[in-house]
Amino acid sequence: MAGSEAVEDKEIKSAVSSCEAYFEKVQSRKNLPKSLQETLNSAFAGIPVSSFPQVPGGRVIEIPAETPVSEAVKILSDSKILSAPVINTDHESSLDWRERYLGIIDYSSIILWVLESAELAAIALSATSATAAGVGAGAVGALGVAALGVTGPVAVAGLAAAAVGAAVAGGVAADRGIGKDAPTAADNLGKDFYQVILQEEPFKSTTVRTILKSFRWAPFLPVSTESSMLSVMLLLSKYRLRNVPVIKSGEPDIKNYVTQSAVVHGLEGCKGRDWFDHISALSISDLGLPFMSPNEVISIESEELILEAFKRMRDNNIGGLPVIEGPNKKIVGNISMRDIRYLLLQPEVFSNFRQLTVKSFATKIATAGEEYGLAIPAITCRPDSTLGSVINSLASRSVHRVYVAAGDENELYGVITLRDVISCFVSEPPNYFENCLGFSVKEMLNR
Repeated sequence: MAGSEAVEDKEIKSAVSSCEAYFEKVQSRKNLPKSLQETLNSAFAGIPVSSFPQVPGGRVIEIPAETPVSEAVKILSDSKILSAPVINTDHESSLDWRERYLGIIDYSSIILWVLESAELAAIALSATSATAAGVGAGAVGALGVAALGVTGPVAVAGLAAAAVGAAVAGGVAADRGIGKDAPTAADNLGKDFYQVILQEEPFKSTTVRTILKSFRWAPFLPVSTESSMLSVMLLLSKYRLRNVPVIKSGEPDIKNYVTQSAVVHGLEGCKGRDWFDHISALSISDLGLPFMSPNEVISIESEELILEAFKRMRDNNIGGLPVIEGPNKKIVGNISMRDIRYLLLQPEVFSNFRQLTVKSFATKIATAGEEYGLAIPAITCRPDSTLGSVINSLASRSVHRVYVAAGDENELYGVITLRDVISCFVSEPPNYFENCLGFSVKEMLNR
């Protein structure tokens, strides 16, 4: 087995192991009667995906692979969505989804690209015309590891050299005679830093196709319209997919796009049904929630840098963080991957993001205006809250997580995610995916 294949195989096994461990913990702690769980599984297995409500507007937003990243961010933001399928323009007319679609672009993928590109642009802007030709992989690698742990597959040396050329040609570096270290240079260049990332080559022409190859966050796995909601709910819970495209055999377009959030909205609409009312009336502690202990919850202090918050989300493969203050970890806010749009759509914010604290960033979001989307505060519940109230908060506020707060000081006690809620309602029958979809978990995660 080649070295890259061995690494990939190890990563897949690790992902499978993580999914198994999570779901085993859920099943052991939620303590639903076996008969009730079997009834729920049977009910969800009998609901075809084709009956699930369509996305708003009835049309799935798709982004062509050659779309510049900055334009993709604008499409996501204007459409008020967090992700979209990417069309392979080389096979746009193909009826085979494996050829037609390259994957899913979301804010998570984009932030990875931004963090790496920021380092490259910083190096570019720290160069003078005399030293431009001397910037290479060694300098980029050293800075990347020191500052961000950047080890992505981007062709670093060539990209950095091109960025230096762009900066020098535009007079950005040469006019200032900057020969400082890269982070200092970037801090001092203000909006020029933003300009190089999104308005100068090679970054300006970076396409969705490019970053999707390097920074794919999750596998692209559609299900057919004949598949069951049990399959979708297991993919969204146990196997950690944030969205599941729905296709119809022999037709090219994605028919629907089922997200974790949409499923929880659907569950919320089941009020009045015996099975839902029974489970939703239970306290979260009765169901073993939160599934993580307070010490396991990844958080960020309000005075830490926003750059560190996004890096922490990237490193832990999570979509949001509670913002805390003080030794008791008082919850004062929330930062999520969707907030990356504020960096990329507002030059005045992006230009200073290396020095921007989480608290300052949150203040800027709050005053950004509705054209950039409303900032979402930390939504909390108490350890004795019912699951129904948590579902209501997730659905009515359109958030992806509710933080569990304890004590008079709103101390961080845990977090409940969309994934956690969906997991409370389903369990996986033996060999389910091999029997129903025709492939194993390993194959699924490798797609």
